[in-house]
Amino acid sequence: MSNKEVKAALKSAREAIRNKEYKEALKHCKAVLKQEKNNYNAWVFIGVAAAELEQPDQAKGAYEKAVELEPNQLLAWQGLANLYEKSNQTDVKGDLADVYQKLLELYGSGDKQKWCDVCNKLVELYHQEKKYLEVAWQKLIKMKQKEGAENAELHQLWKKMIQLLKDSTQYQDKKTEQLLLTAFEHALNSFDTIPGEDHQNLYKDFIQCLSKFPREAARLEKACNDMMALYPSVSYPLEVLCLHFVQSGTLSEESLCCFSRLLEMDPSSGPGIIGFGVKSLQEKKYKEAVNSLTEGKHIIQQYKYSFLFLFLLDETFLLPTALKALGTSEGPSLRWKNLMLLLKAEALIKITDANAAEEAIRLQRLVLYCHSRKLSGILVIIEEITREEWHSLQISQELLLSHPDVAESHALEGFIHYSEKNYEQAERSFLNAIERKAETAEYHQYLGLTYWFMSDETRKDKGKALTQFLKAAKLDSNLGSVFRYLGNYYRDVAGDKSRARGCYKKAFELDGTDEESGTGAVDLSVELGDMDTALSILNEVTERASPGTAKWAWLHRGLYYLRTDQPSQAVADLQAAVRADPKDSNCWESLGEAYLNRGSYSTALKSFRKASELNPGLVYSIYKAAAVEHILGKYENAIATYQQILKDTEDYVPALKGLGECYLSLARSALDNFFDGKAMDYIEQALEFFTRLQRPDVSCLWKLLGDSCTSVHVFSPAKVNIKVLGSLLGKNAATQRLNKSELLILGGRCYGRALKLMPLPSIWCDLGINYYRQAEHLTAVESDMNEISELLEKSLQCLKKAVRLDSKNHLYWNALGVVASCSAIGNYALAQHSFIKSVQAEKINVVAWTNLGVLYLTTGNVEQAHEAFKIAQSLEPSYLLCWIGQAFIAETVDSYDTMDLFRHTTELSMHTEGAKGYAHWVCSTLQDKSNRNTELYLYNIVQMNAIPAAQVVLSKYTERNPDDASAFTMLGYLNEYLNLKRQATDAYERAASLLKNSGDTERYNIAMQNCGRCLALGECDKAIEVYTSIPLTKFDGIVGIALAYFKKGLLQESIKAYEKALSVAESEEDKAHILTALAIIEYKQNKVDAAKTLLFKCSLKEPSMESLMALCTLGLVKEDATLATAALKELLKHEKGKYKIYERCLIASAVYALQGRNVGVQREISKAIHRYVLSFFRFPCKYIGGAVAGNVAHVLDVNHAKEVLVNIAVNQLTAGHHMLEDEKNNPLKNVQKAIHLYPDNPAAWAVLMAACHAENTVVCLNNTQPKRMDLEMTLLSTVLAKKNNLPCHYVQTLEDWCLCQAITSLEETGKLSEAEALCTKGLKSCPEHPALFLLLRQIQCKQLLQSHKELPDNILEELRKTVMTSSTSVAAWQWLANVYQSQRMMVGAEMCYRKSLQLASQQGSWNGKLSSLLRLAMLALEICMANVSNEHWPSLVQEATTEALKLSSCPLAALLQALLQYNRKMGARETRRMLERVVYQPGNPETIVSVARWYLLQHLYAKDDQELIDVSQSISYRNSVYLH
Repeated sequence: MSNKEVKAALKSAREAIRNKEYKEALKHCKAVLKQEKNNYNAWVFIGVAAAELEQPDQAKGAYEKAVELEPNQLLAWQGLANLYEKSNQTDVKGDLADVYQKLLELYGSGDKQKWCDVCNKLVELYHQEKKYLEVAWQKLIKMKQKEGAENAELHQLWKKMIQLLKDSTQYQDKKTEQLLLTAFEHALNSFDTIPGEDHQNLYKDFIQCLSKFPREAARLEKACNDMMALYPSVSYPLEVLCLHFVQSGTLSEESLCCFSRLLEMDPSSGPGIIGFGVKSLQEKKYKEAVNSLTEGKHIIQQYKYSFLFLFLLDETFLLPTALKALGTSEGPSLRWKNLMLLLKAEALIKITDANAAEEAIRLQRLVLYCHSRKLSGILVIIEEITREEWHSLQISQELLLSHPDVAESHALEGFIHYSEKNYEQAERSFLNAIERKAETAEYHQYLGLTYWFMSDETRKDKGKALTQFLKAAKLDSNLGSVFRYLGNYYRDVAGDKSRARGCYKKAFELDGTDEESGTGAVDLSVELGDMDTALSILNEVTERASPGTAKWAWLHRGLYYLRTDQPSQAVADLQAAVRADPKDSNCWESLGEAYLNRGSYSTALKSFRKASELNPGLVYSIYKAAAVEHILGKYENAIATYQQILKDTEDYVPALKGLGECYLSLARSALDNFFDGKAMDYIEQALEFFTRLQRPDVSCLWKLLGDSCTSVHVFSPAKVNIKVLGSLLGKNAATQRLNKSELLILGGRCYGRALKLMPLPSIWCDLGINYYRQAEHLTAVESDMNEISELLEKSLQCLKKAVRLDSKNHLYWNALGVVASCSAIGNYALAQHSFIKSVQAEKINVVAWTNLGVLYLTTGNVEQAHEAFKIAQSLEPSYLLCWIGQAFIAETVDSYDTMDLFRHTTELSMHTEGAKGYAHWVCSTLQDKSNRNTELYLYNIVQMNAIPAAQVVLSKYTERNPDDASAFTMLGYLNEYLNLKRQATDAYERAASLLKNSGDTERYNIAMQNCGRCLALGECDKAIEVYTSIPLTKFDGIVGIALAYFKKGLLQESIKAYEKALSVAESEEDKAHILTALAIIEYKQNKVDAAKTLLFKCSLKEPSMESLMALCTLGLVKEDATLATAALKELLKHEKGKYKIYERCLIASAVYALQGRNVGVQREISKAIHRYVLSFFRFPCKYIGGAVAGNVAHVLDVNHAKEVLVNIAVNQLTAGHHMLEDEKNNPLKNVQKAIHLYPDNPAAWAVLMAACHAENTVVCLNNTQPKRMDLEMTLLSTVLAKKNNLPCHYVQTLEDWCLCQAITSLEETGKLSEAEALCTKGLKSCPEHPALFLLLRQIQCKQLLQSHKELPDNILEELRKTVMTSSTSVAAWQWLANVYQSQRMMVGAEMCYRKSLQLASQQGSWNGKLSSLLRLAMLALEICMANVSNEHWPSLVQEATTEALKLSSCPLAALLQALLQYNRKMGARETRRMLERVVYQPGNPETIVSVARWYLLQHLYAKDDQELIDVSQSISYRNSVYLH
């Protein structure tokens, strides 16, 4: 390549990069490098292209090579910088800094702007890496100064430098510190406007920064003074200076001047107040010092030195806070440091804790000189006590021998004896100490404690202890513990609560951390009724308590708020108590109670559960958790919790009561959902648990029993049979079953017992309602009217009693109105008065307004009823009964909205009146055949999906009202529309049984005819029996028995019946239908001409669609194209919209197929789908399209789910779909749905068998564990059991297929013996079954092949003969070819594959042709790869794959062609092109792509093309990451 060509190639590479054709650029660069390996531009271009192709390593290598060639050229360095900037790896930061340094060097003599940009980037990089001492920023500033930059620009640079160094002060050393301070000074001096607000803020930052550096005290004082000179009205520098003087301990005239000046500027300044407090302390003005320091402490909470000075004043109540403040020993002065350590040690001693003592010892060892308070001796004794008590006693005795007259020696001995509970020796020692030093209060205190704990006698008589405590209190009134024990004495011994409270209060005032004293003072104040004192103590503690402390105060105040019904305040305080001690179960329990009272049920539940976790023995917390779950409607969880309690505490009354209430709530919920069976079970369990309580003295228990018994009033009397414990009935029997009447009476008795114990108005109301329910039940069973009247009178009196006791309760008035308005009483005036009083008592009273509307409707006042219902709707739009009332009004006035209103009631909730009303209107609309194309019908029935909705609600209605014959008739009618024949038959039979003895013969005959009509479609014998049991005089009955005869095969009887029906038929349409039926019977008797005659007779008059379809079908069956075409032409003339469109299209397609017009068939179906989308998506389609069409049909029309779901599954199976592709939409899921909907469909079970086989095959191919094992025989037996009166030929075909499928599944899972046995069994019943015989030979052959021996010729001949018997099976010839191939009989295998290809072509099987071609190509390729020198096989591969590609763009065929090329010319360019086409073609299967990629890499390795190898591997890696 010449120099000119090199330049041209580089220019092309540059253009390719500009056009983003990076691979093309790589090719041009490689061409250049082959000629000039050290071409700088080529390496740079490679770096650019590789970076854009996301190959950072290759790009880096190219740039580094370019830099090595030309280290002073910019392009490569810029490329490296861009590459490192885009990288997310942290290890390139150092390399990037080196690149920036080199760029600074290269830009230094040229482009200053770019030099500054790179410098900025380098600064940011050093800042991220925390390399603060790097000189990049200083370089930038020096460069700007050298260029003569303006003052404002330099100022911004210095501020930026401050920000960079200031952000991470924790990493600063002395040099960085000086850099920061220098930057501050330069920035302050470079301001344009001084003074100014920005300058002032920067000065504050400078001073704040200086205050953090102890070594810069002089600089800090100077900066503060300078700022005060510039800004005399700003207090900040004065505050900093004052704090500096206090912390340094320098209380000079200058500092006092600063304090005074600061307080003149701001009298509330904390540093100034603290400074004067310290000054007062030095002047021994302690009172003023305490006031100043306390005030300053509150203003500056974080200032620890105020605590130190206060501690010097012996403020013992500040011990915990002082210890926290003195926690660090940092400070500018050694004297302050040692003073702080000694004060902290003394504070720890006062805490009297072993751990505190050890900490005090540690501090003592740090003290550099002895303080005047002489702590050293005390610390030595404490050290010995904490280490070994016997050794400390020995030291004490030695001390006593050496100093017998020193009181401290005897006191120390007494203290040691006291700590060891040797009270007699302690008494002697303390008495000796008091004898030598009687004015020491501590000795009297410990002597009192010794007497307090000494012996039983002194425990009973605490007089000696009292005497010593009083002396100690008199000697030192600041000993809080003495007053605490005095409080204990007056409370527990003397019983003087008032004096005890005073002592506790005094103790708590002396020591604010004494929880026992505080608790005692609060508890006694509460007992004495002095809540103000108790609250003042608690408020004082909680106000000064830091977070996480003072648990006792928060807990007591929270409980107080809980008792006084202030739950929100209680929650806040109890939360604070929990924060103080998160492991206190009592706090959690109390917090749960507060949440419960506030209505925060979920949070209350968590609190109670936390309490029970901390203390599993807290039964109350577990019980309350269950009670909250009950409130939240989590009945099952509550029941489990209650049962857990009863396992440990069998007779725990609250748990038994709660369990009964849960079951009662479950029963009510089940009643609302019309789950009557569940509801009765729950009521039975509720009665059991309420009875087990055995507490006859508890009124609420009897009320709950009454509620449980009365709740059965909604059930049908025939269904109620509930078990009750004998103890509730007062009988010896363990249990007894009661019917509805007995349970209602028992409920009344229970309410009576409750009234005797507690005559509440609510119980009077419940008793009145119970009597009303009893009367209602007796009315339903047609009992004695006198008894009913007596019960209603009792009910009325009870409700009046409730109203007299509480006339403001709207519920009592409403109940009184309901009873007064019943038909047996009919006191409508009282009812109206009661409902109005109920509304007056409660304005938002939807129930009373609805009842008032019902009353007006009953009395014929429709307008007033409408107004009442309208008000009820406005109060609560979702209340069901007012909508039912409006529906009844609409029905009364014949409104078009009636059906809409009834439908709306069923959408709101289930109610018997709404359900029956809606079903009635749906059935009435369906019976009117003339309205099918009206908008009203399409909206009310089709769009609103009325038939399924009415069927559902009517099913629930009949479940609760099993004696309503009209409801069962409507239910049967709706079931017929839904093709639920068996359910329709059951409903009609129930209606007939109810009407049999009713005396209404006409309705009974209609019900029997309905029943016979349903039975005729499946159970002909029963249908004939039903029809013959009633007189048949009308058209429908005669036609029904005629159909039953026909289904039974009694054709002559059927003809006679149809002829009789023909004589009574009134319309020409009915006569045409009967003639069509007679024609079908004639055809059944092989009288084709007679059938034609009858059908032609139909068409002479007004032809019906059915007769024309029958005539066309007859032509198709007899292959009479002329007749079929003529009939179809007439049929298409009489199209009636969507009527029988599916059948019409099917017949038209069949006629076109008979004429040989295949394109016409496709067009007819496509046209029908476009015109009638809903019906024709269930038409059989091809594979994936069929699956999609089926899904659309299933969405649009759920009524055809039976066939649609099965068709979807079959199409998906044919298309090769499985669960690994889509877990939700796959053949197995869809066929399972179909079986759940229609378990009697044997075809669905057969498809399930195929789907399971397909899934097992997929998991086998993916080397995963199969999940559906050993299902073959179960599914086969299920299919064989579900014949369901289907045509014999259909059943036989289905059974044969399932048998073959089961055998194949067993074979593929390795169960060859079971498969062979099943084959043999099948051949015994059907010896001439070629498919079974072929399967048997395949299984036997597989057993022979597994032995890895060559098959004898006689066996091969036998296999060939077997295949010849199934000569039309493509799969059989392919299997024989596989056998020949395993025996290395390649020519024989080729002939078999050609035979299968020939058969597939003859049968028009696209799949068979494609599979045969691919197998033939793979056979030939296998021989080619074995390097057999015969041109026949390569040409066979080429021929077969070419034909396969004509059928479909098959990726496997393309791969086989590429592999043939690879075998012929491994290194050829065409080989790479063909393999790349397979690898990079989108949508190709990953298996095929991976094989092609492997061969492509082999080709590239052979060519040593490292660049393309890297590209291919990176793409392979990205794809694998994407796939996983």
